[in-house]
Amino acid sequence: MNRTSHPAKGLPTPKQILEFIEQSGQPAGKREIARAFGLSPHEKILLKALLKDMADEGLIDSAPGRAFHKTGGVPRVTVLRVVSIEDGQVLAVPEQWHAETPPPRLRVIEKGRRSALALNDRILARTEEAGKGHVAHPMKLLAKSAEMLLGVVRAEGSRHYLTPVDKRERREFMISDLNNAEVGDLVLAEPSGRPPRVTARVDAILGDPFAPRGFSLIAIHKHGLRDVFGEDAIEEAERVAKQPLGEREDLTHLPIVAIDPADARDHDDAIWATARDDGGWDAIVAIADVSFYVREGSALDKEARARGNSVYFPDRVVPMLPEELSADICSLKAGRDRAALACHLVVGTDGALKSWRFARAKIRVAANIAYEDAQAAIDGMAGLVDPDIVEAALKPLWSCWRALLSAREKRQPLELDLPERRVMLDEKGRILSVAPRERLDAHRLVEDYMIAANVAAAKALEAKKAPVMYRIHEAPGREKLTALKDYLATFDIEFALGQVIRPQTFNHILERVGAHDARPEIMEQVLRTQMQARYGPQNLGHFGLALGSYAHFTSPIRRYADLAVHRSLVRSYQLGEGGISDGVAAGMETLGEHISMLERRAMEAERETIDRYVAAFLADRVGQLLPCRISGVQPFGFFATVEGLGGDGLVPAAILGNEYFRYDEAAKALVGDDSGETFRMGQKLELKLVEANPVSGALRFELPQGKFAAPRKDRTAPRGPRRGRPANIRHQGGGRGGRKP
Repeated sequence: MNRTSHPAKGLPTPKQILEFIEQSGQPAGKREIARAFGLSPHEKILLKALLKDMADEGLIDSAPGRAFHKTGGVPRVTVLRVVSIEDGQVLAVPEQWHAETPPPRLRVIEKGRRSALALNDRILARTEEAGKGHVAHPMKLLAKSAEMLLGVVRAEGSRHYLTPVDKRERREFMISDLNNAEVGDLVLAEPSGRPPRVTARVDAILGDPFAPRGFSLIAIHKHGLRDVFGEDAIEEAERVAKQPLGEREDLTHLPIVAIDPADARDHDDAIWATARDDGGWDAIVAIADVSFYVREGSALDKEARARGNSVYFPDRVVPMLPEELSADICSLKAGRDRAALACHLVVGTDGALKSWRFARAKIRVAANIAYEDAQAAIDGMAGLVDPDIVEAALKPLWSCWRALLSAREKRQPLELDLPERRVMLDEKGRILSVAPRERLDAHRLVEDYMIAANVAAAKALEAKKAPVMYRIHEAPGREKLTALKDYLATFDIEFALGQVIRPQTFNHILERVGAHDARPEIMEQVLRTQMQARYGPQNLGHFGLALGSYAHFTSPIRRYADLAVHRSLVRSYQLGEGGISDGVAAGMETLGEHISMLERRAMEAERETIDRYVAAFLADRVGQLLPCRISGVQPFGFFATVEGLGGDGLVPAAILGNEYFRYDEAAKALVGDDSGETFRMGQKLELKLVEANPVSGALRFELPQGKFAAPRKDRTAPRGPRRGRPANIRHQGGGRGGRKP
């Protein structure tokens, strides 16, 4: 936002307006803001322009009645829709939610009456913050509306029922109106009535959930993902894609290469390195210059901000940007001149970053290489990569990486060996296989170059005192550490709470465990002890990577956070047009919360879709015994996952045997009171698959008839040192499918 366009002395700043809106006890429209700040008629005209700028930059949204509220916030007075009534607790969501993020659920407090509201009732309510959420006080009951249910039609006799796709929803709804839907159709339905007599009327038929691309379609509708771009965004993408690259540093003579998954949908990074006379290396991490094409406040920017990130499914990608950009002009394809934001690095012999600079550049990628091919070529296999590329590009990259790797091992980031699942489909979208992804040195090499560039971006912006969208990963809290201490004690492993907790603290635990059978379950518990990574403008460090300053710079095609970092670099280092505005810089905290929420939504959608593919893959094996591992234990039973495939299924405690099973919270185990029979997290056992529901992704297991798992008597983990260093992991933000930090 250009502040010189609002020169009036009495005009409030965006920060003052945000504070007023947040603290106002009534709806805050333009009139209320003008009155609060005592603005003159001329200043009111300027206020209108300022409010429009703030709305365009995502700082505020309009609420019913032309009032305003902070993006992601809840208006003080608004219309809510009741979406859940359970055990007398009523939850509602704002009916109009222009922040383009999942709407918050508010607890409705009804004075002097119990369960007076029904599902889908609309109320005018006064809201207020309560802890980390909001509560609502009904003011008036309005005409009814409806929240759509996503489910599959099934028949039972002459009646039809809606089976929800959410495996946490165990109720079915009788369908009052099929509206031409047939058994097996995936539909959106409108619920009506009051629990327990809620029925559903089919509103829209979405198709066959078992058809190719059906499982990702479920996730798209369930999570409200924006999978269609508006005409204005498409037209703008086609227009900006044709603009000339302009004056740039010319790097087209360098043999820079892009190393990606074989099935990559976009290529937004490329790398190059060469030896220096002093024994160190010069390196370049070149990233697609998305900020050159996507300007703040444009139709493309609004769409990208609303999506927050690309979402990757086995059969498709829901991109943050239209394909004209993400798969074409911003994708670094071999032999094509492309606009890039280049991070020039000087790497010392010890792998430390000596210096860095950023420049807008023109690059021409020498080759797009799959991880597996790059690894095979560096291992000496001929024929997969041009020999000239191997000598000029890959070998120098590997030499520099060995130094980066030594620096990484010195700082000792958190090292967890957690394989990812890869779903392979044929050309018709049918499942060929589900298997863990292989983790190669080529993956680690690209990851470490990306981490180096991310660190350089954060430090470069700090040097200019410019706004930074940090990737934040805080150290675990005391409550989680206490739970881990109690858990490790069941293995006779000591864990002192008084020590300074560093990533290497957890690495040492795993080194002591070595190859013990309990290693997978201990590793899982260490992972659960960690905090969830997020975005924000405060530098709280990245605990998992053992880094003090860390931002995401390397994937602006698929992450809005990276685009914000690019814009800040462009402005602070005067690299041309497309820099960050004052308004967006002032709203970085709100933006960070927004894109963090969207990232969590995307991860859940991706995970659920993989679970659906796994359930479909296993559907033909119902009734068979499968090798499983207990992945979670609760008082009501335990969850198990199929070894090598994933997908969780429940084994209820009620079917474990003819005795009471006590839940040992510290040991994460169910223990039979009479027999001592034990089911603990991480335990391997064979289970009978009795149900595999591809639509919900749910699995259900039983113990083999007449068989019970033998209790583990020796739970003491070995204390000897483990040979070799632990395997690396792509830490939070690394993404699935070989996607990079």
